[in-house]
Amino acid sequence: MPVIALIIIGAAAGFLATRLMRIESDIPTTMLIGIVGALVGGFLLRALATMMGWLSGFVGAVLGALLVIWIWQAIRRR
Repeated sequence: MPVIALIIIGAAAGFLATRLMRIESDIPTTMLIGIVGALVGGFLLRALATMMGWLSGFVGAVLGALLVIWIWQAIRRR
């Protein structure tokens, strides 16, 4: 996945994930969460992405971003 596509999909996934998890964050944090989530989701769903195309990559990015937010919240609670 090209870097530009990763940033765009990551930003969209981060926005969607922060809204689903009801997290208020600034734009750079939202983008970072989405990009990290896209990387995590990309590694987890690589086989699915080859079979289904870019839509599964977006779903994987959102799921990865949700996982990153969940871990982030768990760490902040300590």
